[in-house]
Amino acid sequence: MSDVLLRALEPSDIDVIYLWENDTDIWTTSSTHVPFSRYMLEQYIISAQCVDIYTSKQLRLMVDYLHCDGGKVPVGCVDIFDYDVFNKRAGVGILMDAKYRNRGLATLAVKRLCHFAKEHLHLHQLYANVSTDNIASFAVFQKNGFEVVGIKKDWLCVNDGFKDEYMIQKIL
Repeated sequence: MSDVLLRALEPSDIDVIYLWENDTDIWTTSSTHVPFSRYMLEQYIISAQCVDIYTSKQLRLMVDYLHCDGGKVPVGCVDIFDYDVFNKRAGVGILMDAKYRNRGLATLAVKRLCHFAKEHLHLHQLYANVSTDNIASFAVFQKNGFEVVGIKKDWLCVNDGFKDEYMIQKIL
C-alpha cells in the first residue's frame, strides 16, 4: 500500500519546487501568472523555516511518497493559507507532480493535512477553491469529506474566457 508523509520545506527541495512553480501547464489551476526565480524560491524556503504560521498565516508542507524499501521522494506539496486563529479555519491547496497523479497519493496527502490541521493547529474547518472543470482535484477533496458550499460564477479568467469555481469546505 502507498503512503505519504507531510514534512517541512528543506533547502534541498529547491530544484523540484522551482520546476513545479514554473510549470505553465498548472498556472491556471494555481492562479500563477508569472514565473518564479530560483532566488525568490530560495528566499521563500529560508523564510518558511524562520516564520511561524501565526505570523505568516500560511504554511507549505512537502508531500513525500514513502517506498516500501524505506526510501522517499517528494511528489507534491500542500498549502495552508488564510490561517484564521480566531475563527479556527484556513484555506488549503494541493499540487502533485504529474508523474505521481492518479495513484491516490493526493487523497492521502489531504487526509494527512486534515488530521494535522485538527490535531496540531486546532482548526474547526478547512476550505478550498476548485475550478468546476478540475475533476481530479475535486474528487480528491470529495473523498476527504469536503462538500460544495457555493459556486462562484465566471470567477476565473482563462484563455479569454471565464470558468466557474467551487467553494468547498470540511468541518473537521
